[in-house]
Order: sequence, then structure tokens, then C-alpha cells
Amino acid sequence: MSNFIDYTRIFCASGNGGSGSMHLRREKYIPKGGPDGGNGGRGGHIILKGNGQYWTLIHLRYRKHIHAQHGVSGNGNLRTGADGADIIIDVPLGTVARNAESNELLFEITQEGEEQILCRGGRGGMGNAFFKSATLQTPRFAQPGEAGVEGWFILELKLLADVGLVGFPNAGKSTLLSAVSAARPKIGDYAFTTLEPNLGIVSVRDGKSFVMADIPGIIEGAHEGKGLGLRFLRHIERNSMLLFLVSAESSDPAAEYRVLVNELTLYNPQLLHKARLLVISKSDMIDAELEVQMKPLLPQEAPHLFISAVTGKGIDALKDLLWKTLNRDA
Repeated sequence: MSNFIDYTRIFCASGNGGSGSMHLRREKYIPKGGPDGGNGGRGGHIILKGNGQYWTLIHLRYRKHIHAQHGVSGNGNLRTGADGADIIIDVPLGTVARNAESNELLFEITQEGEEQILCRGGRGGMGNAFFKSATLQTPRFAQPGEAGVEGWFILELKLLADVGLVGFPNAGKSTLLSAVSAARPKIGDYAFTTLEPNLGIVSVRDGKSFVMADIPGIIEGAHEGKGLGLRFLRHIERNSMLLFLVSAESSDPAAEYRVLVNELTLYNPQLLHKARLLVISKSDMIDAELEVQMKPLLPQEAPHLFISAVTGKGIDALKDLLWKTLNRDA
């Protein structure tokens, strides 16, 4: 079973607020001391908190029902009830929370230590002392606590990376990631070797680095859920730029590139605004003459490079170009 979980449904219920107290002060020498009922405590919130040490939602796979503590009722002598304890759930950076019924986007967690309330606890009720006034000296009522919030929620993880690798299955994305970083994704000579995203830190000159994500292969119709489809397309949304990989063994690299761009466009047109770079991988499989013949046929809207992760051809130039593109507006 994979340790990478990027989607889960959880049921959450925040705590109810405690009831206010309806209490009249009665002491030996103060037979009619008036109202002194305290307020109820707030119900516990359920809070999501960004934690950069997490990279998966697997810790929530078997934690499907989460209930926060109820607030405590108020008491006499103006004593306020204790608030219910909050439940804080650590999630990876890039986590999106949605309402499971309406699919409404609630919020996104993108910063270390960022906290967002998923379910707000009910407010505590007011005690009868709160309602005392010049015209109502002895209120004999108090306010009940407010009910908490409950429901099913969807948590999705969108990987935060600088560069996202986009290509058909077996285009050489995993091989490239292993060549430029310390990541060791599974590599095989068949489609869909990569069944989960992999992250690698790519080092460039002067101790600088950026994060690259190997996203499982896209096929034509992925935006409709074909292949691994929608399961991984969302990870591309969070990448600063897109690196398209097309194998030199392809009969028509330009056509493959257009299919990839079309799938991303149909999934989310906003992806077209990201910086793009086209790489012809496995170029050790072709000779220099064929490479010269291919260049005029490649799309002109994106810079292109010929590389080989096996021989190292073009790898340093690729890293330099990626770094330059990522920092051109800095």
C-alpha cells in the first residue's frame, strides 16, 4: 500500500457551547442577592494547521470521525464555564479543504504554521446576570449554548513545487528527476511506472536549489479522468512553471506537446499562464543530424532543449535555464 495519500474524506463535529447559568445569589445574610449566573464556555474548534514536515494525508486515512470537546455550562457566582478543547490537525502545505456535499472551496493551507478553522465551535450561552437591566432586575432565564458545526469534508493535497514535470507515461520524467536530484522514483520501461508524485531538490550553482515534482503521466482524455486522470492533474496547479517532456523516440514530438497542452487547458485554462519549457528527452537515441532536422518542427511558443538523463547531455544547461526562468521576475 502506498504511503502517499493526497485525498481523504473526514467527518468533523465541533463542540457545542455550554449553557448559561440561571442562578440567583442566596447567602445567609443576603436572601435576595439578585442574578449571578455565569456564561457558558465556547465549544471546541477543529483547526487545520500547516506543517512542512508532512508530505501526505496518510495520518488521516483511518481517522475518519473527529469530534471536538463541548463547552462547560456556566455556574453561580458569575463563574464562566470552561471552553471546550480545540482539536488541531497537522496537514501538509498545499492542503485544500472543501465541503463534501457542495464541493465548495473553504480554504487552502500554504504557509508553515498557518491555522484555519474547519469547524467553528458553538458559542457559549449567556447567564442570567448578562440580562439584568434597570427594568429587569431579576431575570429568571439564561441562554442555551449554540450548537457546533458538523459535516463531511474533503481534504486534497496539491504539491507545492517550483517545477512540475509534464509528459506522457514513459517519457523519461522519473529518470530525469533521479538524474538532477537525490530523489529515487521507481523507473521501468512501461507505462504508468510512476503511480504517485515524487519530489526532488535540484541543486544549481552557488548552493542554490529548487524543488521539482515528477507527476504521473498524462494521457489524452486525462481531464475526463482517463488513465490516472484527475487524480494527479491538480498537483500541476501549484507548480511555478511547467517542464514538458517529449521522448526523442516519438514519431511527432510537436503533436505530443500539443496534446499535453490541450489536456492541461481543458482541465484548467489558468495553467496556460505558467512559464513553459519543452525538453526532448532520450536524445542519446538520435544522432546530431536528426536533431537538427527536428528543431524547426518543434513548437516555437516554448524554449526547447535536447537532453539525455542517461549520458548527462544538456542537464547542466537545463538546470541553469530552469533557475533563470524561475527567478526572472525576482
